[in-house]
Amino acid sequence: MNILGIDTATMVGSIAIITEHQLIAETTVNAKTTHTERLLPMLDQTLRAASLTIQQIDGIAVASGPGSFTGLRIGVTTAKSLAYSIQKPVVGIPALDALASQFLYTNVLICPLLDARKQEVYTALYRNSGDRVHRISEYAVIAPKNLLHALHEPTLFLGDGVLAYRQQICDVLGNQALFASPALMLPRASLIAKLGLDRLLTGASDDAFALTPLYLRKSDAEIHWELAQQSIKRNSNE
Repeated sequence: MNILGIDTATMVGSIAIITEHQLIAETTVNAKTTHTERLLPMLDQTLRAASLTIQQIDGIAVASGPGSFTGLRIGVTTAKSLAYSIQKPVVGIPALDALASQFLYTNVLICPLLDARKQEVYTALYRNSGDRVHRISEYAVIAPKNLLHALHEPTLFLGDGVLAYRQQICDVLGNQALFASPALMLPRASLIAKLGLDRLLTGASDDAFALTPLYLRKSDAEIHWELAQQSIKRNSNE
């Protein structure tokens, strides 16, 4: 099976094509351009590098969140559109699960962090159970200080949230704080594709029309709209 992976959950944009046995091609860009500008050119570049056409893709896996609201909308919409156009299955994969999946052989707590802005991070906790990495907590959006004070054991941190809060992590956890190498720190579409492949091989897939991003919190636009509606309601009752 040729599986296309798409990850636009953060500022890093990544496209990959894998099979059951190997990574065929991957394009990852960490630059100050929008996913709207670069995603389709990256897709074309990755397909050409793999010597494949989009019709030769057997399934699509996309980072479903949490992460950048705009990035997730672009990635999920693109994946759904491609899946519909080539009539192939699509699966949404949580970005935090994909990051944690790299550490199958570690025996410490795994804590991926994605910068959620507003002095918060998206996170979940994971442990290696021998044959795979399992999530042991709910997905959360939380202030780093609240998360860190709840951790009392050696913990491996990774993700772009580390770039923003590394010193705070060290101040709270000291030598119990471990950090992934730079090469493993940021999201990659090949990780999304691998978890997607695992799901697709079991016959599972998501409804291409019903698949939606995992946001965890409301967007600024939604918050502003609700506040405006509350203000209108109060004024109408006066």
